[in-house]
Amino acid sequence: MAKSTVVIPNYNGIAYIQACLESLYAGTVTDIEVIVVDNGSVDGSMELVKEKFLQVRLIVNKENKGFSYAVNQGIKASTTPYVILLNNDTQVDIAFVHELEKVMDSDKKKKIFSASAKMLSLYDKDQIDDAGDYYCALGWAFARGKGKKCSQYTTDCEIFSACAGAAIYRRELLEEDRIGLFDEAHFAYFEDIDIGYRAKIHGYINQFAANSIVYHAGSATSGSRYNSFKTRLASRNSVYVIYKNMPFFQILLNMPLLIVGFLIKTVFFARKGMGKEYLLGLVKGVQLSMSPEGKKRKQRFHIRRAGNYASIQFLLWRNIIRLIE
Repeated sequence: MAKSTVVIPNYNGIAYIQACLESLYAGTVTDIEVIVVDNGSVDGSMELVKEKFLQVRLIVNKENKGFSYAVNQGIKASTTPYVILLNNDTQVDIAFVHELEKVMDSDKKKKIFSASAKMLSLYDKDQIDDAGDYYCALGWAFARGKGKKCSQYTTDCEIFSACAGAAIYRRELLEEDRIGLFDEAHFAYFEDIDIGYRAKIHGYINQFAANSIVYHAGSATSGSRYNSFKTRLASRNSVYVIYKNMPFFQILLNMPLLIVGFLIKTVFFARKGMGKEYLLGLVKGVQLSMSPEGKKRKQRFHIRRAGNYASIQFLLWRNIIRLIE
């Protein structure tokens, strides 16, 4: 019986999806279920999957519903103990699934919520693309090890959150009465930071699986590392994550650093000609947070989790230092 269901969201991924699926099926773990969730592709990628990968389960949306919506569809359709999320612009190592399952199976107390694979650049396979994600008190999320040599990241360790581009999740904890599914209000960007943050509030761990390797093209859907769509959406969601997961007193505590973080980002994007998009995103983030939907999804503070909040706050400060390490 399969332990894992691999969910691959796809949007016009004709250049990548075949290589992604071929590498997945060439792995050492052959007993897996694979679900491809298409977000209204018009490039023939779904026709390719239908023709060449008959064993893949397809969920087809008529329009682009966003990353969070798509992966939630796949999660809801799964029945296995674990769910692996995988970007369509990846190729996986032969032991990718095995090593992720190994990390989860080793946790007898079931305190590990997620484990993030070691993502390497598809075009420079000695270079880290993402070795797990960090989040800091400046309101910034950043990929651990980005641009560094992969030989520096050979040991499993705890991270702030898993990068949903290649990560495994304990499916039972994704049920609504536990940690819950990905927040579809994000559409895309910061949704994995948000769910990892929620897991930590509830006392769970997010892990880096050093021996699970993925090669990632990067920015295949949005088109480039920096563009107006991504800047506006990521800016909006950066505000929403803070509102959702920090109690009021924690927002006040971090406010000076958050203001500094937003000012630095404003200058950064202004120099790239996207300052207006970034500021518009911040405004949209406040509007989303104050909306009925945003207020409904805010994490309620419970005194029994005070220790978890204290631990998270230490990490928010510690991760500022990790920015320059």
